[in-house]
Amino acid sequence: MNFAIPDFSRSRVLIVGDVMLDRYWHGPTARISPEAPVPVVKIEQTEERAGGAGNVALNVASLKVQAVLLGLVGQDEAGQLLQSHLTAMGVECCFQQEETLPTITKLRILSRHQQLIRLDFEGSFQTADKTGLDTQFVRHLPACGVVVFSDYLKGTLSEVQTLINSARKQGKFVIIDPKGNNFERYRGASLLTPNQSEFEAITGHCENEQQLLQKAQQLREQLQLQALLITRSEKGMTLISENQPPLELPTIAREVYDVTGAGDTVVATLASGLAAGMPLADATRLANLAASIVVSKVGTATATTEELHAAKRQMQTLERGIVEEERLQQLIAEAKNHGETIVLTNGCFDILHAGHVSYLQQAAKLGDRLIVAVNTDESVRRLKGSERPVNTLARRMQVLVGLSC
Repeated sequence: MNFAIPDFSRSRVLIVGDVMLDRYWHGPTARISPEAPVPVVKIEQTEERAGGAGNVALNVASLKVQAVLLGLVGQDEAGQLLQSHLTAMGVECCFQQEETLPTITKLRILSRHQQLIRLDFEGSFQTADKTGLDTQFVRHLPACGVVVFSDYLKGTLSEVQTLINSARKQGKFVIIDPKGNNFERYRGASLLTPNQSEFEAITGHCENEQQLLQKAQQLREQLQLQALLITRSEKGMTLISENQPPLELPTIAREVYDVTGAGDTVVATLASGLAAGMPLADATRLANLAASIVVSKVGTATATTEELHAAKRQMQTLERGIVEEERLQQLIAEAKNHGETIVLTNGCFDILHAGHVSYLQQAAKLGDRLIVAVNTDESVRRLKGSERPVNTLARRMQVLVGLSC
């Protein structure tokens, strides 16, 4: 984790896409309905959350980034609730209201943490007049560093190609969370973030890692993308960038409770990191860390800046100092599981001097973890003569432990 978490407060991200209201009704079940063989749920608790592009905006705002959200809603209570909730969380909402269509709403009935049924209230915004949306897009685009298009195929982004072209002409980095089997409509974006199932629906099944990388590179070139990020669940993430070697990040091990909304968190953190000036590779590493946080929470969730700092500190508390070979192998496995780069060097380090310190400091900068292997006393004697070492192996290693690098 050799990257710094930036100050997000001056960054601004524009999110455009399908917004929806997620409703959760909770209650116990104690009997079966006499009307039909279904459980009777006595509702005791209700909860409303922003879903779709709204959840992306919440994730952006949770990092203290200025989030501007554009979308289509109905002239109804659900639309008002959605806007009120998002505004209260710091999101600037610019919604176009439709008279004849409802706000997309998903109602889930749960009992004892088990979802019994989901009811969807929605209509397609495909043919809706999006003049108001386009006007707001043109208005907010210049002030935003990164643009996110969150597509759930509900019709808000029916003219996404036009929006992509407008953003790219102004030099904006465009991230798209794609859906469906027609990625051609996203041509010219900066970055696409499909999961592996969505990716293979376009390219066909990948038999191995090499085939996946080849197909990803072909798709990136075909769609004229700057990069392609494939999220792969327990296998982590794979970033394919123009003129760069593939970056493969393993899943950061945590107890998984719910993967709902993890993709939104990845997109939002990526956008926030890039808007704050992070290189794409580091922003991807940060997004991987954020995903590990939200999957340990129930339901659609967000990761805060404080949680990112805490998670990064936790990962950096791997044991350091003098260790036996067996323990070293365990630490290497843990570091690899965290997606860290491991650097190995070795030497006698008998009479430690400034050259040694400078060399080790430079070695440490090459990765996240530095392993220093130290020659035994017998080896030093063979290399440097019978009068050496001046300091025994134990003393030489103890001196090295005292170096911060």
